[in-house]
Amino acid sequence: MRPRPGDRLPAGLVVVLACLPGLAALLALVLCARGVEQGADVAERPVAARHAAAYQAARPHIVPRTAWLTDAARRAQPPPRYDDKVIAVFVHHTDSPNGYDCADVPRIIRDVYTGQTGSRDWDDIGYNFLVDRCGTIYEGRAGGIDRAVTGAHTQGFNHRTTGIAALGTFTAGVPVPKAMTDAIAAITAWKLGLSGTDPRATVRLTSSNSQSRYSAGTSAMLPAVAGHNVGYMTSCPGAALTARIPEIRETAARLQGRP
Repeated sequence: MRPRPGDRLPAGLVVVLACLPGLAALLALVLCARGVEQGADVAERPVAARHAAAYQAARPHIVPRTAWLTDAARRAQPPPRYDDKVIAVFVHHTDSPNGYDCADVPRIIRDVYTGQTGSRDWDDIGYNFLVDRCGTIYEGRAGGIDRAVTGAHTQGFNHRTTGIAALGTFTAGVPVPKAMTDAIAAITAWKLGLSGTDPRATVRLTSSNSQSRYSAGTSAMLPAVAGHNVGYMTSCPGAALTARIPEIRETAARLQGRP
């Protein structure tokens, strides 16, 4: 259909008609533009997905809590509590003897559980994970290895954090087995990778208890991987293990594939 004399064409249509001969060319241009736009969308989505997952480390082998907690030893407890994600790790030591046989670790963890739920009257073992000197990782607190279980390991900063306890006492001068620090780094890399957190970063946490180093409600910037003593007035995890935390951060970042 030709325009009548005196009719004015929209400026955009004038440009198109000037550049492309005929309706078929115009239709081809529209379809081509739509195809390019859709192709760009399709190309961008996988890139975004790859970027989000780029720094997620593999989950290490974790021994379930059924390996150390029998039905006879289990105490009644309320349902687990959960946070939306884990953005920080606190490293502890159990302040127990170091010269154990790794085959005895299930009994040792059960003793820790009994002490915390008995004399301390906690609802469960406080640590989310425990690591022995042979590098074996054990599930601690109930609620699911893959989930953001709220622990009872760091006064004031149990929310959005995971507690990893090294079995033993690591005060100044005590050797810290490399298998142990490598295992702590592995669980750290995987757990923080689920939220996209760089183990070398600092994160914002809010204190829930004034018995911590920060009054309740205070927002604090803390290392994503920290010793127990960063959030609470304690010598835990001991000077020797504290000195290894920078190495744990770097190893965890490397396991996440970060530059």
